[in-house]
Amino acid sequence: MAPGLIDYSPSVGLPGSDKSLHHNNTHLSKHVATKKPLDYQPGRAVVESHDAYEHENLRPSFPSVHWDPLVEVPYHDKGLHGDSRFNNLLASATDVFDYNPKIGTEIHGINLAKITDPQKDDLARLIAVRGVVFFRNQVDLDIHEQRALGAYFGKLHKHATTAVPRQAGLEDVHVVHTEASSKDQRAVFSPSFLWHSDVTYELQPPSYTCLKLLTGPPRGGGGDTLWASQYAAYDLLSAPMQKYLEGLSALHSAKMQGDGSRALGRPVRREPIVTKHPLIRTNPVTGWKSLFFNPGFVTAIVGIPMAESNAIISYLNEIISTTQEIHVRFQWQKNDVAFWDNRICNHSASYGFAPHRRHAVRVACHGERPIFDPAGKSQEEELNSRDALPNVDKDGARQSNYND
Repeated sequence: MAPGLIDYSPSVGLPGSDKSLHHNNTHLSKHVATKKPLDYQPGRAVVESHDAYEHENLRPSFPSVHWDPLVEVPYHDKGLHGDSRFNNLLASATDVFDYNPKIGTEIHGINLAKITDPQKDDLARLIAVRGVVFFRNQVDLDIHEQRALGAYFGKLHKHATTAVPRQAGLEDVHVVHTEASSKDQRAVFSPSFLWHSDVTYELQPPSYTCLKLLTGPPRGGGGDTLWASQYAAYDLLSAPMQKYLEGLSALHSAKMQGDGSRALGRPVRREPIVTKHPLIRTNPVTGWKSLFFNPGFVTAIVGIPMAESNAIISYLNEIISTTQEIHVRFQWQKNDVAFWDNRICNHSASYGFAPHRRHAVRVACHGERPIFDPAGKSQEEELNSRDALPNVDKDGARQSNYND
């Protein structure tokens, strides 16, 4: 026998023997048999009780008040002061990643209730570049901190028809609230119609918009929100179509919201308006051109026949609602925050999360009056140039294979 080797006998049940293997397998079988299986029912998530709900003051109300029409207010975009590499903001971050090349970024390690002014400027710039930025578990960002952060970027918008918190003095907060007793709305709207940018009928539709989830369905319970990049939607168009749409304007109407509120017996705090905005706009921070269109509020294209207007609206609806690479989908958890640029994003809630409560609060500041700058650039072309990538071939008549 070589030095250091031990001659184990199989008969004593030591490692490597048949008896040892049988003993170990028997022990493992007993362990597996006694382990309690996971409690799992497909398509069902545990419903949280809200008997002692901590956000009662932020539940929805519809005060019967009347406000004067909005007038134009000064606006200066804080994103213009942001660092091009976002160094102030990211100095406190522990992780940052994009959801896809076109839209959506998530940052960890940032406490939005405690960021400095230079970090806020970087945040505005990042939102203008990426469309929407997500932050997890922002416990410290209470409604007062959220309003203060929103007001740093501009005058807060007050919605004319939707819910505001029960607590007085928060009329510039929009409340999202659905629970088990709420009526299912899926049959009322087509899926493409649910895509919208907030209140684009205003003279100065919102720019930076902050939504915090107070409570919602647990993981797997539904209630996700989707965003679509209007930079990327513009870049999907052919050059002749881009040029054509750059010369057009669209009508954005608040009439459906007003009529719907009155039909439900709710007050309309400011009379509905219809506003004309350019169909293509230029972002003041990035200089990129974007589509400024949404299925929810655009009713007509100005200066062209109705048949042509309807065809364009149908075409743009399809681009926004069905082009997957311009979408990002966010699965919420309690206290998560989404911060987006309403000028360059459409978004859509998703149904199918009953019987869970979904309660969120949103603040949004007025942006500039939409303008089109012919000197604006294409996001895709600028980034392709930066990364030495070829521009996309938009010739749909050429031969190609389907991409799985």
